[in-house]
Amino acid sequence: MTDITTLWNGERAVGDWQAGQGDLLSGNDLETAILISLFTDRLARADDDYDGDDRRGWWGDSGADYPIGSRLWLLRRRKLTLATAASAETYATEALQWLIDDGVVSSITITTRIVYPSKLTMQIIFLKPDGTSSPFNYSWAWE
Repeated sequence: MTDITTLWNGERAVGDWQAGQGDLLSGNDLETAILISLFTDRLARADDDYDGDDRRGWWGDSGADYPIGSRLWLLRRRKLTLATAASAETYATEALQWLIDDGVVSSITITTRIVYPSKLTMQIIFLKPDGTSSPFNYSWAWE
């Protein structure tokens, strides 16, 4: 069984389902898992730098082994620097670790790159248990 095709729009920083001929299209389960893992807001840690009292997160994470989402949302107000790119790698690794722990993939390689003046790109390569690999590319426009 496959998931509904979810597409990421980096310019608008939103994901959306894809429709075709009056129906939702089915798609790549791994990419859906990646999109949910990366672009759903994980609860900020007590030592994270965030505005106000809203640590975001999802109420369904209470008592869960793995919180849903990532802390990439914490980077939205930061300047686009090498430190920001490094934090993006760290947050993405944290968000996707469950795929390794559950045996969905054998390893994950994440590489971020700044495309000046205002774009951060992230390439994620997954090595599957059968030895094949899958690359996924995402980007964010910084303002």
